[in-house]
Amino acid sequence: MVLSDTGTSRVNGYLFVLERSLATFLPRESVRDVVREIDSHLRDRISAAQAVPDERAMLERILSELGPPQRVAQAYSVERTVDEAVVTGRLFAIVKAVWHVAMSGMSGFFAGLSLFVGYFAGGVLIVLAVMKPIFPDNVGIWVGDRLISDGPDLGWHAGVNVAAASHGHNVGGYWVIPIFLTAGFGLLFLTTRCARRFLVWWRRRRPGFTVTVRPAS
Repeated sequence: MVLSDTGTSRVNGYLFVLERSLATFLPRESVRDVVREIDSHLRDRISAAQAVPDERAMLERILSELGPPQRVAQAYSVERTVDEAVVTGRLFAIVKAVWHVAMSGMSGFFAGLSLFVGYFAGGVLIVLAVMKPIFPDNVGIWVGDRLISDGPDLGWHAGVNVAAASHGHNVGGYWVIPIFLTAGFGLLFLTTRCARRFLVWWRRRRPGFTVTVRPAS
């Protein structure tokens, strides 16, 4: 099958929309690679197709099997982002990958929520460690905290008490600094490890968006 000028314009239009859609997800260098890959795949499919009188119907069938360019762009971006996070293990790459996966399904949403909670809690503990030398009487581990004078005894908690004198007893002294730092960085590390393991599981479970391509000339 050899495309007419009209058919070539249709393919070029599809690739143009695909490139614009990819540009919202991937760096420019990656966009060019993906477009060349899809272009090569389309040319292979078209050249292998049997010549038919209705070129338009044949071409639309091939494009519909590949999928709308926006969906193709999203699938490629998610896969590449997840692959980068799994291979490199970098914090930013993992957060970015979980964010993309969170937009694709319920399991990804809960993974993203867990990631947010873990990083937020770890960050709060590190901030408390930094604040302890600045506000030694207001930051620490509190025992017997009462939010109101006649309220229930809440046991103990770590945090900040503005009215420290009337809101419980501060224990641990400056020893809470290494405790907060260890717990904070440990929680960040554990959250990152769990997020990476989730991405590995997600990548194995999800059928990849792949196409058979020939090497680009």
